[in-house]
Amino acid sequence: MSDKPKVGVNEIRDARELGMPKMVTLGFQHMFAMFGATVTVPLLTGLSVSTTLLCAGLATILFHVLTKRKVPAFLGSSFAFLAGYAAIAPMIDGQPNTEMLPYACLGVAFAGILYLVLAACIKIAGIKRIMKFFPPVVTGPIIMAIGLSLSPSAIANCSSNWCLAVVALVLVIIANVFGKGMIKIIPILIGIIGSYLVAVIAGNVLGIESFAIDFTNVEQAAWIGLPIEWSHTVFGGVHDSGIAIGAIIAIMPIALATMMEHIGDISAISATCNRNFLTDPGLHRTLLGDGLGTILASLFGGPANTTYGENTGVLALSRVYDPRVVRIAAYFAIAMSFCPKFAALITSIPMSIVGGISFVLYGMISAIGVRNVVEAKVDFSKTRNTLIAGVILVVALGLTGGITIVVGEISITLTALAIASIAGIVLNVIFPEKDFSPENAFESVTDSKQINFDE
Repeated sequence: MSDKPKVGVNEIRDARELGMPKMVTLGFQHMFAMFGATVTVPLLTGLSVSTTLLCAGLATILFHVLTKRKVPAFLGSSFAFLAGYAAIAPMIDGQPNTEMLPYACLGVAFAGILYLVLAACIKIAGIKRIMKFFPPVVTGPIIMAIGLSLSPSAIANCSSNWCLAVVALVLVIIANVFGKGMIKIIPILIGIIGSYLVAVIAGNVLGIESFAIDFTNVEQAAWIGLPIEWSHTVFGGVHDSGIAIGAIIAIMPIALATMMEHIGDISAISATCNRNFLTDPGLHRTLLGDGLGTILASLFGGPANTTYGENTGVLALSRVYDPRVVRIAAYFAIAMSFCPKFAALITSIPMSIVGGISFVLYGMISAIGVRNVVEAKVDFSKTRNTLIAGVILVVALGLTGGITIVVGEISITLTALAIASIAGIVLNVIFPEKDFSPENAFESVTDSKQINFDE
């Protein structure tokens, strides 16, 4: 068996061979994929959409620098901290709680510090000692659960207009299955633009109200604007040390859950790209990038960041694994943050179209988890493997809303996915696999018998 990572048919790892126009188009596609979920978090919390886009773009660039520009991941807004924002800075009659949001952001920034602590521990102790807790029987079901747990949001978005959702879905399938050349690798972009034009023609031209798009916010938005307001940052908005300490204590523990999700996401990206990013550039580097991205974004009034499953789905669908295209998406996000009108145009995309696109992307993520288990040849005739996978999937999909732990006045919410990850890890420790070794944990991904976890 070759020591070199395997390369699949029709995979593109250097997008420059496609030419600059096509590479930019691919980046634009990644930007569209992340946009819907990324702007949802500020809409739910009261944070600034423009600040969110700026921080997402900058955090992604920082992540790529720290991971040696090897991991094609986009860092968008994390939903895991919504409970923390709601606890510290609840919306007031649907309006942002601008006085308390900086305190919530401070708590999230401190949560990001825990990423740095875990990254340091991995660097000191070595990935080999960490990876024994994450065999394919654990990571595979977690990856499946990531996609399946997102599926209800796709269905909910589709239900607002199933016709548009189906148009978007069909266009993506046709472009990916029957398309040739560039068409085949930008199915998401084609699905969005095509279904958007259908909505404009049917709703705004022909007058079918259920399809109509409201362009009021686009018309009213300015062409150029600053994405950050100083009074909404931690530096300009935090004045009470008592409230600040309370926010830190309340929100910081959430990172214990999101770090588990991070490992699952990096495993999913590794499986998608046929590269073991947990060892090269290393889990400590990806955690460092995610953690620093979250810290910097929060300090300047943005939400916590996380690696995005939507963009992993785009990687799987397009089979273009060059991190350059993801960085182009980050540049687009940064540029958009200074153009309120362009941001308003993107946010005018009907949620039903976003749902139709997500329908494909979330399914692709789950399929990657299945592939991870199959290629690792996990033996489900063994009770311990069936038990671990079953618990992970049932907890992740059945524990709606997660669990909230209340200690005095402090409330900590763990997402279902985080609890499922922790349960799988614990069960794997209680019932160890005698035939498992960290060196072959990702043999199915890297096609290499020897992986140096000590580098």
